[in-house]
Amino acid sequence: MITYARGLKSDDTNIVSYFLKKDATIVARMRLENSNGNQFVIPPMVYFEINNWLLRNNSKNKMATFEKMCFAQGIGVIDKIVLDIASTIKLKMQKQGKSIEDDDLFIAAYCMKHNLPLVTNNIDHFKNVEDLKILNWVE
Repeated sequence: MITYARGLKSDDTNIVSYFLKKDATIVARMRLENSNGNQFVIPPMVYFEINNWLLRNNSKNKMATFEKMCFAQGIGVIDKIVLDIASTIKLKMQKQGKSIEDDDLFIAAYCMKHNLPLVTNNIDHFKNVEDLKILNWVE
């Protein structure tokens, strides 16, 4: 079982893409968080989405930056507990007549398993996931 340090946060796909595009707000905030001893982990579905985007666009420079980011932050793992949490979230939402994309579902479940806040600008994607801690650095 992975044990995460206090102050750890999880990146959503859009935050990683902003970082790779050198968005000044996101880059500055990540540097500030790191200088304050806070760390990040990349959920496995975020790795998949970003890796797919970079391969599709043949973005070699961004891919090199992303690989360094993954090495520094680490990539999480989807295990049975994450899958069980995802199933529970999906069932609750279906009973409420709400939906969530599968990639977002697994990102949320990963964060919930590890009690990590999710840094995202896609609040609407996650607003119906009960008990998920969300941070928006873009607003």
